[in-house]
Amino acid sequence: MKESFLEAFNDHFNQTNLPNQRKHGSKLIGRWQRDCKNGTYEVFAIWEYESYERYEEIETKIRSDQEHVNRVKQWYDAHGGRDFVYSNYILEVKNEAIENTVQLKRR
Repeated sequence: MKESFLEAFNDHFNQTNLPNQRKHGSKLIGRWQRDCKNGTYEVFAIWEYESYERYEEIETKIRSDQEHVNRVKQWYDAHGGRDFVYSNYILEVKNEAIENTVQLKRR
């Protein structure tokens, strides 16, 4: 992500995406950014879900939440439109599943 867009992107996450994710049952473990030292930043979040099926249920609810969809569209429009944002500010988007490798013993 280009540094010039970082503040707008983080504000959007905190004001729009995070509240909606929580509303539908997502659990944020954390969200971080890393300065890549070339005028760009890497921003990433880790979310926890009970299962992949639960993740899919939550994502379906989020994408079906018309008020949220409208807020996101308005945000993109305020920044030149979705295509403009992705071609000028956001360099790469990944959505990857990670698996826990720690086996905790229960008492």
